Amino acid sequence: MAGRLCDVAGLQAAHYSDSDTGVTVIVAPESATGAVDVRGGGPGTRETDLLAPHNTVEAVHAVCLSGGSAFGLAAADGVMAYLEERSLGFPVLGEDSEGPRVPIVPAAVIFDLLVGSAQARPRPLDGWIAAHRALSGTELLSGTVGAGTAAAAGRLKGGFGQSSTQVGQYVVAAGMVANPVGDVVDKHGRLYGDPDAPAVDCEVYATLRGPASKLNTTIGVVATDAPLTKAQATRLALAGHDGIARAVRPAHSPLDGDTLFALATGPRTGVDVEQLTQLSAAAADVVAAAIVDAVTSAESTHGMRAYRDILR
Repeated sequence: MAGRLCDVAGLQAAHYSDSDTGVTVIVAPESATGAVDVRGGGPGTRETDLLAPHNTVEAVHAVCLSGGSAFGLAAADGVMAYLEERSLGFPVLGEDSEGPRVPIVPAAVIFDLLVGSAQARPRPLDGWIAAHRALSGTELLSGTVGAGTAAAAGRLKGGFGQSSTQVGQYVVAAGMVANPVGDVVDKHGRLYGDPDAPAVDCEVYATLRGPASKLNTTIGVVATDAPLTKAQATRLALAGHDGIARAVRPAHSPLDGDTLFALATGPRTGVDVEQLTQLSAAAADVVAAAIVDAVTSAESTHGMRAYRDILR
């Protein structure tokens, strides 16, 4: 499965990459219905309570994915600052007022402090740069970039990946930072998320070791241009986690921070149950495919071997 996250109309995204960490920002300039589902036992997040279906604010303006563990949440401040400069955000005094606008920017981080320098943490400026690049039309790349710069996928080098698919008249896509404590390769050397992909050399793979810490995380965004309500977007995020479980074993461990945001750029009129079922199934598919893309696109860095470099 190929495709890109920004195949979903209404989304723009880009990275900021440092040598040992980075930021990935997904911007919805016209806003998007937002939701989230957190499955990991050790999440690092911001603004997730706001996204609960029973809470008031329905629209978000960007999602910030970052390295740096909890320190990396500071990158979202820079995203907010850039969007405010562009007059994008929640109109506090009403849509037609000249009052302040508050950009709604949920965020999640991965733990990458033991890959590269532990002092490398994304800053507000890094988030500002990534948001600027997104709205300037910079291409969103896969691999050892952005929030996936220092990611580790079990014993292999992790990274950022993306995928999309068509479901009737709608597009469903995902952008994932693959940094799981679990393995992405089975005992036969094949990717859990794509058994038909080339297998790695099992003897070489057996000699590899991941980071010493088990404080890992897979985070990302599943998106669609379908006209979902906030509750239906939550269902999309819930279903998307099935894709993590397909591609990573074990997933959702007590020390993972697995978090999946959902963005729907269509009007909030809702879809019927059959359509939501199809969109949910596709969400799991694109999440798994995006994790595979992250692993297969990653480069060997930070003392870790990449999938592409240990194929049979």
